[in-house]
Amino acid sequence: MKTQMESGWKQVLIDELSKPYYEELTSFVSKAYKEKVCYPPENKIFAALNRTSFDEIKVVIIGQDPYHGAGQGNGLCFSVSDGVKHPPSLINIFKEISTDLNQPYPDSGNLERWADQGVLLLNAVLTVEESKAGSHQKKGWEKFTDAIIKKISQERKDVVFLLWGGFAKGKAKLIDKKAHLILESGHPSPLSANRGYWFGNGHFSKTNEYLKAKGMEPITW
Repeated sequence: MKTQMESGWKQVLIDELSKPYYEELTSFVSKAYKEKVCYPPENKIFAALNRTSFDEIKVVIIGQDPYHGAGQGNGLCFSVSDGVKHPPSLINIFKEISTDLNQPYPDSGNLERWADQGVLLLNAVLTVEESKAGSHQKKGWEKFTDAIIKKISQERKDVVFLLWGGFAKGKAKLIDKKAHLILESGHPSPLSANRGYWFGNGHFSKTNEYLKAKGMEPITW
C-alpha cells in the first residue's frame, strides 16, 4: 500500500502490523488498487488514524464500508469531501445534530473538523472497489480494526463509543464498559431512521455532557 500510517499509531499497532494476516491484507489491497478502481484514494486509506492520534481520541464512531462512488469518501466514516452531495445517512446525522444541539445544518459534509477534535471516524473496512459495496470485506480489515478498538478500550479511558446500527453494536463486546461510555442507537440510514430508531437519540449532547463531566473540551459538532 502506497500510504503512510502516523508514527504514533504504528507504535500502538506494532504487533498487529507484523502478523501474517496483515501481510496478506497488504498484498490484497496493493493488488486491488493496481488492477481496479478502489476508494478512498490510496493515500487516504489510513486517514482516520492519521487525522486523530491515539492519545487525542475522545470519541469513536464506527462505520462499516467506505463510500464506493467517485470523489465521495475521504477515508473517514460517514464523511465526504468538500463540495460533495451529502449521502442520506450523513443528512440524517446532521438533522439529529441540528435538533439535539439547536444549531444550523452545515454546508460541508467533510468531517475532518470532527477528527481534528479527537473524533476517530473508523470504518471497519478501510477500502472498497468502485461501485461494489462490501467488496473488500472479510479480507482482514475487520480483524485489524477490531484490534484498534480493543487497543483504545485497554489503553485509553473515558472514551465515548457511538455504535449506530446492528453492525456497530456488535463491537460493544470489544469495549470495557466500566472504563468508557457506550451509546447505542439505530443506524442513521433512511431505512432505520424512518422507523424511529435514529432521530431523538441525543448522542451528540450526551457525548458532550460526558466529556465535560470528565474535564475534557466538548466537541463542536
